[in-house]
Amino acid sequence: MPYEWEDWALAALLGMEPYEVRQVLGARRRWPRRAVSDTGVAVLSVWARTAAGRPLIVAVHHTAGLTWKIIGARAMTDVELLEFTRWEETR
Repeated sequence: MPYEWEDWALAALLGMEPYEVRQVLGARRRWPRRAVSDTGVAVLSVWARTAAGRPLIVAVHHTAGLTWKIIGARAMTDVELLEFTRWEETR
């Protein structure tokens, strides 16, 4: 699946590298979940670990065809990590 960056989303990455975001999107074990952005836009949040095991959530928005725009990424909170770990245990 092709992913594209919004310039503002790439510039807004805090404490993580673009390659980590791509690792999450390409992870074999990832948990896609529907979400809504702060502005009310429907997005897909992808919960997964980087190759080094770092748990991240990446938000993408479908634009056209098979293309998705990466619009944000962040580390999981402790509560989210607990939920994700429980999900991983069932996979």
